[in-house]
Amino acid sequence: MAEPKLLDQVRGKIRLKHYSLRTEQAYLEWIKRFVLHFGKRHPRAMGGVEVEAFLTHLAVAGKVASSTQNQAKSALLFLYREVLEIELPWLDRVEAAKAPKRLPVVLTRAEVQALLTRLEGTSWLIANLLYGAGLRIMEALRLRVKDIDFARREILVRDGKGFKDRVTMLPALLAEPLQAHLQRIEALHRQDLAAGLGAVHLPYALERKYPNAATEWAWQFVFPSARLAVDPRSGALRRHHVQDQAIQRALKRAVRDAGLTKPATPHTLRHSFATHLLDSGYDIRTVQELLGHADVKTTMIYTHVLNRGGRGVVSPLDRL
Repeated sequence: MAEPKLLDQVRGKIRLKHYSLRTEQAYLEWIKRFVLHFGKRHPRAMGGVEVEAFLTHLAVAGKVASSTQNQAKSALLFLYREVLEIELPWLDRVEAAKAPKRLPVVLTRAEVQALLTRLEGTSWLIANLLYGAGLRIMEALRLRVKDIDFARREILVRDGKGFKDRVTMLPALLAEPLQAHLQRIEALHRQDLAAGLGAVHLPYALERKYPNAATEWAWQFVFPSARLAVDPRSGALRRHHVQDQAIQRALKRAVRDAGLTKPATPHTLRHSFATHLLDSGYDIRTVQELLGHADVKTTMIYTHVLNRGGRGVVSPLDRL
């Protein structure tokens, strides 16, 4: 059948370009939805008109968010440009989904403390890294043992957003509990090796270039899963990293137990990291570098949510 063959081509191209498994799953889902929307017609028999109609349908009938529409657009552009090698015309007639301009949710220092004290174990460590080092949730979960430098108090973030590496700080308060955590994880890794396992997934073609690296301690995930699972790409039985859904659930319970009314998520801790640094007097360029933002304009949004009331202005009522 044409559809499975097409999807296999998409998978192959995505993996050739080293896109993440999540991107692969999202792109395949959007391509399937696109094909089904037009009665299972092959994309080669369609083009810019159908792509514009589909994206407009998502915005008008589906009322999807702008980020969702953009993801669908990226998937279809990838299909036509990279797989079918067909250049689409400018998609000028697409009805764009509205992108609301919202300020990020930021916790006060007291709220962060109340939240963190209601977490424990691995969830506590990860949440502290999100707030203490400004990591994104997947950046924390994908950390390898070799990425943490205790001597220099640094964390090397590999392949962050936009495939960029960056260096951020390792909070001094986390050094001791993180070292204790790694000792427990190393013992677990030795057990896996004794059972003939212990090979972790390596990015890109490193597994072929360095055949023994997958079992080395330095390449293991800092936060491995408690259970072994089959790698969906290679079919090998491996110990992957902790799933982000588990951390999200733990944080949601902590928010509830702390009695917080703000809709805090793991990413809220990263927002709070940036805002509190600016509030402490650090310059915006330093914060931009620590966050890994390509444009300082992205970082500047945190200047609007500093804990000083509306735009830092003192109310005339407070001067009476």
